[in-house]
Amino acid sequence: MIVVDADVIAAFWIKTARTPFAIKVRRRDPDWIAPVLWRSEFRSILRQYMVAGHMGYSDAVWIAEKAERTMRGKEYAVEPDSVLKLVERTGHSSYDCEYVTLAEAQKLPLVTGNRKLARLFPDVAVLLEDFVG
Repeated sequence: MIVVDADVIAAFWIKTARTPFAIKVRRRDPDWIAPVLWRSEFRSILRQYMVAGHMGYSDAVWIAEKAERTMRGKEYAVEPDSVLKLVERTGHSSYDCEYVTLAEAQKLPLVTGNRKLARLFPDVAVLLEDFVG
C-alpha cells in the first residue's frame, strides 16, 4: 500500500509524459490511498486540461468518475493539527502537507509527482519516476 497524490493519480488517468511511470507505479503497488482532498485537486487538474483545450467536458467527467470509483474506500481524512504542524515547520502548502500527514500516519511512502515535495520530505516522499527505478 502507498499514498499517492493528485499528480500521480492524474498521470495515471490523463495521458502525459509521466503516464508510463504512473502505470509502473500501479503495477508495482496497486493499493493506492489518498486524503479526501485528492478529489478537489484532481478536478482542478482536469479543469486545466479543459481550459487549455486538451480535453472536453465529457472526457473530463468520464475520467473523474473512473478515478473516483477506483479510489472509493481508499480515501482518508487527516488530522488538521498534524497538517498545520507540517505547514508551520516547512511553510509548505497545506494541500501537500495533507498527503505527507497521511503517509506519516499510515507509515507508508508517499509517491508524488511534485519535485519540491519530494525534496522537502525525503523521509516519506518519493518521486514517481524514482519509485519505479
